[in-house]
Amino acid sequence: MPQLVLPIFPQEATHITAELSFEKRDGWVTYFHGMLPVFRHSEDDIQSFRMITSQLCVTGSAKQVEIIKAFGASPCSVKRAVKLYREKGPASCFCRDDHAAPPSSRRQSSPKPRKS
Repeated sequence: MPQLVLPIFPQEATHITAELSFEKRDGWVTYFHGMLPVFRHSEDDIQSFRMITSQLCVTGSAKQVEIIKAFGASPCSVKRAVKLYREKGPASCFCRDDHAAPPSSRRQSSPKPRKS
């Protein structure tokens, strides 16, 4: 089973692009456009991390490769998050993935009991 690679949040401000950067301070990660803070989440909130980085990619503010380099995220996880964001919107980052569910919970409907 694949292992989750957590993003890296250095203490100092780190550039994602020439205009975008992020900074980790006191357990919070803050994203900046220039000097203006635009989003904030706790450093252990992976769902919000996926949402904001996917949004940056979908809106054209950052490229997937820039997210991968800035955070040390795996290419597959970034591509998967961006694809889900494009298909289902921001809510996709906060829902449980069908692939993570055990096969028994993915059944479409339960079998109907036979009449005797």
